[in-house]
Amino acid sequence: MRAAVYQGDRRIAIEQISVPEIGPGEILVRVEVCGVCHTDLKKIEHDLLPAPRVYGHETAGVVAEVGEGVQKFSRGDRVCLFHHIPCLDCFYCAHQDYAQCPGYKKVGITAGFEPAGGGFAQYVRVMDWIVRRGVERIPDEVSFERASFVEPVNTCLKAIEKCRIQPDETVLVLGQGPIGLLFTMLLSKRDVRGVCATDVLDSRLAMSKRMGADHSWNGSETDVAAEMRLLTEGRGADVVIVAASAPGIVGQAIAVSRPGARVMLFAQTSPEEVLELRGADLCAADRSLLGSYSASVDLQEESVQTVWRDDFPVEDLISHRLRLDELEKGIELARKPAAGSLKLVVYPQR
Repeated sequence: MRAAVYQGDRRIAIEQISVPEIGPGEILVRVEVCGVCHTDLKKIEHDLLPAPRVYGHETAGVVAEVGEGVQKFSRGDRVCLFHHIPCLDCFYCAHQDYAQCPGYKKVGITAGFEPAGGGFAQYVRVMDWIVRRGVERIPDEVSFERASFVEPVNTCLKAIEKCRIQPDETVLVLGQGPIGLLFTMLLSKRDVRGVCATDVLDSRLAMSKRMGADHSWNGSETDVAAEMRLLTEGRGADVVIVAASAPGIVGQAIAVSRPGARVMLFAQTSPEEVLELRGADLCAADRSLLGSYSASVDLQEESVQTVWRDDFPVEDLISHRLRLDELEKGIELARKPAAGSLKLVVYPQR
């Protein structure tokens, strides 16, 4: 089969590799669509994990083969996948900190080599613990493209839950890339006072309005802190979600928020990113600085049902549909987005 193999030093090459063999309790999935996630881009850009690997984890496809003992799934089933599933039996799972579970950190899907998601290949092997709790059926009327959003929507839902947003609060999302727009869409479905958004690309600001933002501003042209104070009787945002990674953006999140606010760091996943903040802005101002990473098994069903809804048009976020041999070009576009670029998805069979 063909696979986009990470070779180290930021390089991707299309190679012919063996279709992975499955064992008891496992399934083989033919990948129809895989979304391009910035988490994988950071691993490639910063050379975070040793090569070779096949990345890609926002995966939807068709069951091509089932291993001995598998009863939940059959050949031909349309499915989407979660590549991490917690053990539900350790200290971290007992505290619902699933992303810190040692078992959760072990990737359970591979196209070959060290497991890394594998969605940028034509077939993936899904290991037994993922088959048991991390595979969801796709209804016949739902496209593979739409289904590839289930995992990223779960991660956004998890962050929103951690923010403890109240109905009378105003929420600001910094960054309206694909993830920021998912936050805007999810928040617009909730009973909150106002959903606000910023970006530096006007095309993304226009999309944020389509997706439910009450107010959208170009952060490079507008005094966002002043606008937030106007909306909130001089206080500032109650909750700020940092959905982009850029120099100074966390300091901006502090500046636009009120005393006692919650600031959620969602895009700050690189170990090379160091933050410098004034302690008083957190301590004396009673602000809470939160982090959220990856998906929650508790929100799996909610994420599935959210994506299946007709009034949640995630497919509108897709700007580029790529062949496997276009992935490297797509990665560069995702790293340096231009006007009109949003979500990229890969079709490995093309």
